[in-house]
Amino acid sequence: MRLLVLGGTEFVGRAVVEAAVGRGWEVTVLNRGRHAPVPGTRSLVGDRTAPGGLDALRGGEWDAVVDTWSAAPRAVHEAARLLRGRARRYVYVSSCSVYAWAPPAGYAEDAPLVEGAEADADQTDYLRDKRGGELAAVDAFGAENSVLVRAGLILGPYENVGRLPWWLTRIARGGPVLAPGPRELPLQYVDVRDLAAWILGAAERELSGPYNLMSPQGHATMGEFLDACVRVTGAAAELRWTEPRVILDAGVEPWTQLPVWVPPGSDMHDALHSADVSRAVATGLTCRPVEETVADTWAWLQAVGGTAPQRPDRTLKGLDPEVEAKVLAAAAAESAASEGASGASGGGSDATP
Repeated sequence: MRLLVLGGTEFVGRAVVEAAVGRGWEVTVLNRGRHAPVPGTRSLVGDRTAPGGLDALRGGEWDAVVDTWSAAPRAVHEAARLLRGRARRYVYVSSCSVYAWAPPAGYAEDAPLVEGAEADADQTDYLRDKRGGELAAVDAFGAENSVLVRAGLILGPYENVGRLPWWLTRIARGGPVLAPGPRELPLQYVDVRDLAAWILGAAERELSGPYNLMSPQGHATMGEFLDACVRVTGAAAELRWTEPRVILDAGVEPWTQLPVWVPPGSDMHDALHSADVSRAVATGLTCRPVEETVADTWAWLQAVGGTAPQRPDRTLKGLDPEVEAKVLAAAAAESAASEGASGASGGGSDATP
């Protein structure tokens, strides 16, 4: 298979490239040349946002193209139009954010969508840009020759968004750790390598259309996720499970200040952790255990000196230590007061007249 990856040196793009090279595919990457290319690839230099930035692609032909672009849809529009007729399939890595808010629990690929930016539009906002990228891919390649990968939470080695790396770094520091409850809260995510494997399989099998790409519901819980972080780091950390109400009352922002976590029963939890992925599973999606994702990310993080790269167009993740200490103190005080009240009530009931 001849594969073209637009990008191909960071997180999702890198995982796709490494998986393709591992399969013996002929892999070409086009990017700005700011990062070392993955060994075994043919590297082309071009800035797709600049005039003439795609010129290096004018002479080649490929079986499939993988595009992870998440800014102005115009960049997808121009690349897809240029490659139409010289590539058989266009795989666009989109997002579950393209579904109209708030998608119901168990939503599938036919759920209502946001109104996307025009296919040739400049940058607007993340969800409209991703939907615009979908429209651009379909406009150029047609519904029958395009794959829309609606990924959810993506974790794994080379993560440059700051979610799992933050948790690993925080837990490695040890001590009492604010663990947002409940422990059994279901999580839905996809290991970047499992995402990459499915994408290559989709190209081989000539799939088309949209697919929700994340683990099946029930694949992992918040407790299993954080317990794995404690085990792989070997840290002297104590997970202090805290009720969602206490966390929210303290003004802590789910998802950003406590990455991965969103409170149960919220629209946000349904949107991020309750999608129907049966279509992807039926077409080959398999998901490795959470322990493996956490362990391999920790090994990579140590190999790069303990500090993960950070995409400049993504918000910083994590909770300030002082805020964490205040929330833990508030939770402990509330627990002590509750126990005191329970004890007083119990003493009264045992009294005899």
